[in-house]
Amino acid sequence: MKLSVLDQSVICKGESASTALQKTVKLAQITEDLGYTRFWVAEHHNTNGIAGSSPEILISHIASNTEKICVGSGGVLLPQYAPYKIAENFKLLEALFPNRIDVGIGRSPGGSTTTRLALTDGLRKSLNEFPRQLKDLQGFLHNQLPVDHPFYDVQALPVTDRIPELWLLGITHRGARLAAENGTAFTYGHFITPLNGTRAMDYYYQHFQPSPTLTKPKANVCVFVVCASTQERAEELALSQDLWLLAVEKGIDTRIPSVEEAKATSLTFDQRMILKENRKRMIIGTPQKVKSEILRLSEKYRTEEFMIISNIYNFENKIEIYRLLAESLL
Repeated sequence: MKLSVLDQSVICKGESASTALQKTVKLAQITEDLGYTRFWVAEHHNTNGIAGSSPEILISHIASNTEKICVGSGGVLLPQYAPYKIAENFKLLEALFPNRIDVGIGRSPGGSTTTRLALTDGLRKSLNEFPRQLKDLQGFLHNQLPVDHPFYDVQALPVTDRIPELWLLGITHRGARLAAENGTAFTYGHFITPLNGTRAMDYYYQHFQPSPTLTKPKANVCVFVVCASTQERAEELALSQDLWLLAVEKGIDTRIPSVEEAKATSLTFDQRMILKENRKRMIIGTPQKVKSEILRLSEKYRTEEFMIISNIYNFENKIEIYRLLAESLL
């Protein structure tokens, strides 16, 4: 089993963005020592509770403060940017930190229509261009664009011995299909929706087409995990994540509340139903229970690598989650 990390640099109530980013770096250092394989950071915009708005910058800082763990994006919002610029950014990162850089990309619009337009400087770019952009990104990473491509004579520099590993992030079989057709690695976002996972992963494995850098399918799954010595304690710690997810879905204050605030918050019937559905995106419990659930998902999704995300309030408790998982599964 391989364990990896997705961290969103979420800001806890009463703390600053700077503190959240410092915690991200500290978590990378700790999980590296625990034997985790990758550490990915996310990209969010116009969201007051998430400090991670530029994964490329954060990747460079994390890689500078660690020694061997692979560092990457989960993921860069390709529809908002030029594939050429993404290729240059990640090839430069690869040159700085050889054999340690992953480039994970997603199709998400990245926020509201206005936010997206701000990212594209007012240019209305269609999400339908994503398949073409993916091919262009691969072409620029390898400097192997078709001869009839308008940018055929443009190289993405610097030249590196290794090309950053390309991962496509998805939550449906359509994302899996695109990864399979283009021969990229695939990450399924169970932490976003568990409903489509089996179909997506089955499609990816069945239809994978080898590419110059990936000869056979390679996939992992990202899931929310809250783990503690007892089930009761794990359920209690998860309350801050529960309330945070409700806030994210409303688009309001997306800083993580404390467990005490979560306990004191009165929820409507509809909110309790949402919370119940959200729990399907998580594994919550003792190390034994979490291990059993991850092994079950490993068989279901046919993968031995899981990316763990845990957005709870207390950082020491968060570290303990990753330590308990390492002791149980690595």
